[in-house]
Amino acid sequence: MSDDICTELMFARSVEEHISEDIEKENTTLLTTFVLTGLTCQPQWKILLFLVFLVIYLITIVGNLGLIALICNDPHLHIPMYFFLGNLAFVDTWLSSTVTPKMLLNLIEKGKNIYFPECMIQFFSFAVSVTTECFLLAVMAYDRYVAICKPLLYQVIMTTRLCIQLLVLSFTGGIIHAVIRESFLLRLKFCNSNIIYHFYCDIIPLLKISCNDPSINYLMLFIFSGSIQVFSIVTILISYTFVLFTILTKKSAKGMGKAFSTCGAHLSSVCLYYVPLLFMYVHRGSSQADNQDMIFSLFYTVIIPFLNPVIYSLRNKQVIDSLKKMLKRNI
Repeated sequence: MSDDICTELMFARSVEEHISEDIEKENTTLLTTFVLTGLTCQPQWKILLFLVFLVIYLITIVGNLGLIALICNDPHLHIPMYFFLGNLAFVDTWLSSTVTPKMLLNLIEKGKNIYFPECMIQFFSFAVSVTTECFLLAVMAYDRYVAICKPLLYQVIMTTRLCIQLLVLSFTGGIIHAVIRESFLLRLKFCNSNIIYHFYCDIIPLLKISCNDPSINYLMLFIFSGSIQVFSIVTILISYTFVLFTILTKKSAKGMGKAFSTCGAHLSSVCLYYVPLLFMYVHRGSSQADNQDMIFSLFYTVIIPFLNPVIYSLRNKQVIDSLKKMLKRNI
């Protein structure tokens, strides 16, 4: 995306490197408005990108809300697996709606301003949804482990009460993590540069333009975000290691096929979600890294919520059968 950076933004970045030396911290005025650079500044690309991402967003909303409606209306889907899948669809809708509308607006507006309170609200909503999704993916892996490795005890272990508790813990963990990150973010002052080199208010671009030392924020980001990702990934890996061994020992080809189908959909979603998320913490410190971050962010905030309903629906016979029944009733 380096070809898409505007000349004026490149100039602004060079000016920012010198301006902080000329301003006394005591006399600085705190900024109340930021400027999001967005995906591109090339006019010839803006309309095309707007149309593409508008279509993706609409399909994302219809697909995820449709999946939720399907699960709610079909008694055959009232089991833990689809309970968590419905909530994953809800979180995907939330995540996409936190980021995409503002991104679309910036593609057709001349001004790309975002007020400080709006920026903080967007970041908080983003942090809650992303963290909750991490926990939900781990919970869904545990659910598959119980279903495949302990099928006779599945209904005894995965009770309605436990499912609700796991869901509440996932959302509570997301909210607590977002509150901690937002609290440390609010201690920073923004007084020199107001240009955020991103298409939404994310933590790293904000830390880069703060006036005071953000070292504690980077440390908290590493500790909390790293711990959550490690916990989620380890839970998923352990669960699917047991699942793999169990599947390989199954004598029923039909049972193996069904297990591979349901687990394959979840593993595809996990890989698509975590690969760009992990890459974001590897490339740092240059404009090229900023552009790579935007690509990775675009993938897990816009593309994955769009793909998840397709992944889970096309690879799941029960969902397809339920959809066919619903369409027959309504036609």
